[in-house]
Amino acid sequence: MKTLYLVRHAKSCWDDPTLADHERPLAKRGLRQLEEIGPWLAARGVRPQRLLCSTAARAQATARPLAEAMGYPPAAIDYQARLYACTPDALLAVIGEQPDDLQSLMLVGHNPELTELATRLGAGIEHMPTCAVVELVFASGRWAGIESQAPVQRLFHRPTRKRERKAGD
Repeated sequence: MKTLYLVRHAKSCWDDPTLADHERPLAKRGLRQLEEIGPWLAARGVRPQRLLCSTAARAQATARPLAEAMGYPPAAIDYQARLYACTPDALLAVIGEQPDDLQSLMLVGHNPELTELATRLGAGIEHMPTCAVVELVFASGRWAGIESQAPVQRLFHRPTRKRERKAGD
């Protein structure tokens, strides 16, 4: 069995138009999302064997607190530039490269590629909002070619919206 977790980065801040997209930090709302999703993952006992993350600042700022909440060593997060501004096919290639003795993998990245990948893998969703998590379990002993199988189990979770968005949030 292989378990794949797809996590879209938490809500990012657009306040500084001079920042390059890659450097955008999290917004206050993104920090609140992490305060909800981290404990939710921990309560479910989620602890991937490997955590891969885009090198974008907002993705890194999402992965670190989630790793801490899950008991995954933040120093072991594998930051990869190829997970930024890529395609679903590029993500599948990364997934397919994983060693077969690895049973669980988490990717922290971006839209639209995460939503497109989740859809291709049979998650049954149309959109991954910020800080959403898709969990897919495949009855497979291999990561390569995982897209050719339907998941035997799937789960989608998103942060709740506790209040309306305010300016600068």
